[in-house]
Amino acid sequence: MKDGIVARTLSHAPLVCAVTASLLCAQVARSQSTKPGASAANASAIFLDATTTHVPKAETLHALDAALVDVDRDGDLDVVLAVEGDANRLYLNDGNARLRWRQGAFGTATYDTEHVLSADFNRDGHADVMFIAEDDQAHQLFYGDGKGAFTDVSDRLPARSEGNGFAIGDVNRDGLPDIVLGNSGERGQDFLWLNDQGRPGHFIDATKTHLPAVNDATQDIALADLDADGDPDMVVANERPPNRLLLNDGQGRFADASDRLQLPVELHTREVHVFDATGDRKPDILFLNLTSNAGGYERDPQARLLVNDGRGRFVDATAKRLPKNAFSSWGGAVVDFNDDGFPDLIVGAIAVPGFKPMQARAYANDGKGSFKDVTSDVLPATVAGRSWSMAVGDLDNDGKDDIFIGGWGTQARLLLRKPRGKGVGEH
Repeated sequence: MKDGIVARTLSHAPLVCAVTASLLCAQVARSQSTKPGASAANASAIFLDATTTHVPKAETLHALDAALVDVDRDGDLDVVLAVEGDANRLYLNDGNARLRWRQGAFGTATYDTEHVLSADFNRDGHADVMFIAEDDQAHQLFYGDGKGAFTDVSDRLPARSEGNGFAIGDVNRDGLPDIVLGNSGERGQDFLWLNDQGRPGHFIDATKTHLPAVNDATQDIALADLDADGDPDMVVANERPPNRLLLNDGQGRFADASDRLQLPVELHTREVHVFDATGDRKPDILFLNLTSNAGGYERDPQARLLVNDGRGRFVDATAKRLPKNAFSSWGGAVVDFNDDGFPDLIVGAIAVPGFKPMQARAYANDGKGSFKDVTSDVLPATVAGRSWSMAVGDLDNDGKDDIFIGGWGTQARLLLRKPRGKGVGEH
């Protein structure tokens, strides 16, 4: 599930994690050991909610995002948490998806952290971690030692900003991971920081020469090859319309091609995912949207699916392909939860107005890009809260993707795949 088209999250390899991903290739189903502790409330046909037994209790924490990466090179995925209003956290995996909090791994200072990604920035073979922050503009960069410890090298980042979304990828094809940082506020110009080939792990601010000069309120960015020319292009998800499509010239210089996006309504978008929804081996685009940022009713929060027409344009096919929703969604995940080889969706749900917790949703793909709500069969009833950004990876080493769900003032949750049974939503 991790090769081909790039998307919001990458395969959870030891050195580069939560950057880009693809669901073009089917996973080979493998047997699983039975997950203990299942009950009518915390288990479904597909997932076991293992939160109570496997995740440190933190019911009021603002765990807004997670990166799954093996920070201590012991062969399992650990969890790095971006925490708003508290110190960022590292949860170490015991190999069976039981997570232990290593306190102070990223210091004890508190910031307005929004998101986290991981890559090997300095080419030393160890996983590094970057956090971005909004109001206090305190972006952080930590280099890992491969043993689960980190050194703060945030002074290598070229600038401060009100960051809300970012992506990591090799935009100029020099073999090094670069950083695209989405900004908001009075100076909402997004940033492009190129990894210095002469000094890997140092960054050159290429914003003025490589990005369009626009003042957006960016909330998320996805890097993906959208025009089939072999280099990563960019989808920019904005709080203020419009969302944008930027095409890469192969050298990391981006030009606005937003006229290729069909956007029939104004959106307040929080996340963007790029994946092959229809099975034609071409990238499609999913926008997850709010009606407002926990205020009143302002815009239609319906998730939107834009399908690649094969000619480089993306056509809104939402009405025919996605279930209707009136809730707002701050995050979601693309994952083949029924092992039929097609990417399905987990979508976070929060009631706005009111900012009230709701159960997340599960949408099964019919293999041709039409999705059906199968929540009651896939997600345990306990998977309710103010769900935020999600991370996908095999935490218990059984060959199946699990899901870590962030939460705003509600407990972050861990969903483990159950043994293969009767398929849900398969066609």
